[in-house]
Amino acid sequence: MKTSVIRDLSLDEMEQKASDLKEELFNLRFQHEIGQLENPQRLKQIKHDIARIKTIIREVALNKEKEQE
Repeated sequence: MKTSVIRDLSLDEMEQKASDLKEELFNLRFQHEIGQLENPQRLKQIKHDIARIKTIIREVALNKEKEQE
């Protein structure tokens, strides 16, 4: 998921997307453990997407704090 796409989402949508990705990561880890995972690179990709979303959520929160001061 590209950063520009994430930035176009609202804060609630970003949090929902992060939650969905965490659930998908859980399922992929489970599949990996039982040997049914077809694309192991997907684990890495999901982790990076979660980190991107969390980073942007943090940036938005810091910007809101600055504006309130």
